[in-house]
Amino acid sequence: VQLVESGGGLVQPGDSLRLSCAASGFTFSFYDMGWFRQAPGKERDFVAYIKHNGGRTLYADSVKGRFTVSRDNPKNTLYLQMNTLKPEDTAVYYCAAVFSRPATVVSKQTDYEYWGQGTQVSVSS
Repeated sequence: VQLVESGGGLVQPGDSLRLSCAASGFTFSFYDMGWFRQAPGKERDFVAYIKHNGGRTLYADSVKGRFTVSRDNPKNTLYLQMNTLKPEDTAVYYCAAVFSRPATVVSKQTDYEYWGQGTQVSVSS
């Protein structure tokens, strides 16, 4: 099993970035996916969630309206479109996978089974 994040970088406040998470070694379309982030000196926090078929999403209040999670199951890839970035969005961003269960939304990181290594996003003027 492998999850590989990419697309991070250094941007200015107000800019946009799109993160990608390439999945392999498991049946991607059977798994719900999440994005989490960890800022320096802080705990890792939930950012966004998407159901295995894309039919349900969930966002942290801090990113609602600015970030959009999506997935391309034939390409085994998860995305996070981040707009209107703020300095407080600076963090290492991780994607994670959990086997999908009916009528279940997963935002607790302890429930996720597989994790990527993370990609750094820095927002600074």
